[in-house]
Amino acid sequence: MNRVGIGYDVHQLAEGRTLILGGVEISHERGLLGHSDADVLAHAIADAVLGALGEPDIGYYFPPTDPSIEGISSMDILRKCAEVAASKSATIVNIDSTLVAEAPKIMPHANAMKENVAEALGIEVRQVGIKATTNEKMGFLGRQEGMAAMAVASIEM
Repeated sequence: MNRVGIGYDVHQLAEGRTLILGGVEISHERGLLGHSDADVLAHAIADAVLGALGEPDIGYYFPPTDPSIEGISSMDILRKCAEVAASKSATIVNIDSTLVAEAPKIMPHANAMKENVAEALGIEVRQVGIKATTNEKMGFLGRQEGMAAMAVASIEM
């Protein structure tokens, strides 16, 4: 049976934080605020995979109230999603994702992001799509107050 899940995540930008997207540290004046490394792209992908599996979202597995996981790498979150998929005898067919941010430029880092996501999920790089767009300077994303990401995961059970 083929199943599909969607994921969406958003985080505020904040001074004094490192910007990590798709497991890649990107030079930028601000980073994303969150209990983990706040990798908005990885979080959207994780929720898409978990949704396709019929599981709760990443907050169930990684609650923001748990001090033991503060600062956790979102690549570890994706590894957990791959473990959950394997426990259900599911195979991740592909991931497609879009990051929404006015800055910095994302595409120079897309290949490294694909490699990180593929490694964490135990799939091939060719099975991971990462795109980027802006919000055309509209709303909180356009004012560079935060970043958002959406993702779709296809799995075979």
